[in-house]
Amino acid sequence: MALDHRLTPEHEELRRTVEAFAHDVVAPRIGAYYEQHAFPYDIVREMAAMGLFGLPFPEEYGGMGGDYLALCLALEELARVDSSVAITLEAGVSLGAMPLYRYGSEEQKREWLPKLCSGEMLGAFGLTEPGFGSDAGGTRTTAVRDGDSWVINGTKCFITNSGTDITGLVTVTAVTGRTADGAPLISTIVVPSGTPGFTVAAPYSKVGWNASDTRELSFSDVRVPAANLLGEEGRGYAQFLRILDEGRIAISALATGLAQGCVDESVRYAGEREAFGRPIGANQAIQFKLADMEMRAHTARVAWRDAASRLLAGEPFKKEAAMAKLYSSDVAVTNAREATQIHGGYGFMNEYPVARMWRDSKILEIGEGTSEVQRMLIARELGLGRG
Repeated sequence: MALDHRLTPEHEELRRTVEAFAHDVVAPRIGAYYEQHAFPYDIVREMAAMGLFGLPFPEEYGGMGGDYLALCLALEELARVDSSVAITLEAGVSLGAMPLYRYGSEEQKREWLPKLCSGEMLGAFGLTEPGFGSDAGGTRTTAVRDGDSWVINGTKCFITNSGTDITGLVTVTAVTGRTADGAPLISTIVVPSGTPGFTVAAPYSKVGWNASDTRELSFSDVRVPAANLLGEEGRGYAQFLRILDEGRIAISALATGLAQGCVDESVRYAGEREAFGRPIGANQAIQFKLADMEMRAHTARVAWRDAASRLLAGEPFKKEAAMAKLYSSDVAVTNAREATQIHGGYGFMNEYPVARMWRDSKILEIGEGTSEVQRMLIARELGLGRG
């Protein structure tokens, strides 16, 4: 298949619009939120007004009528400046709203999607559990049918967007039964915020992503209508595998943005900072570092756009998404380390964006499937057996 990753005029216009927003609105404000570990409600409201939360959804549900590429372009541009803002959008769309769009009934879509697309409400996806991070099949949360209700019990951890003032729902994975041989049947169920028995813990104290919302959730005899089941009972495992495959493209775009942001900041600094009577950018050692950083960011961009083009074309994309996520997250960590080195002591100071990027980069090798999981998925797609 011939690959052409040049953007259409519409996609390029969107990219430029978000690029300007990131530099003019996000960059001047986000540092204060980050140091205070505060959620940037005003920035999120402006993102909502731009229609970013509705980018890949049809207009009939309140969306912008765009596609997944549009979302990823926005994520890359936001992450060039700040990853907390970017992950708020990524999780709100690909994890909060996308499961409802992909698997919800028409009634569920019309009830929830307009609010999610407008940014009036954020959604979250309750998958990870204590002790079973990468082993999503080890779900221990249960949902038992009781008449016209599901009764949910269990705990989820590391859930993004789950405790903000505008969080409206969490889609939860839970065991709803067993197969004949005892294997768990996992389903997904929508739990509205404020449902009795649904408790949201205080925000985690994190190394990075400090202006995003991440919490532990607990469910104690939480009762929701049976109609809140998302898709078919017992199909939750297959559903979230698909959601994670798509989400890895989005995370790859975010990681690419962080990697490119490290280049942006380092080129600027190398032109301004003088040592021994000349800008440090005149030194070949710095030039070579920056050349390698730019090469890595460019290659990561090609990888995620390739995966996105396959998704949009309706072609298999699991392997390409895993490769893009694996490579771009590694690139983000490497570029952040090199950017810090170029900045020297200033790179260790929080007033410089590269310090924030360094702290934010590591989670990209962990969230939405660790690097080890990505290698496992790639190997399976190559036809290698389970070890």
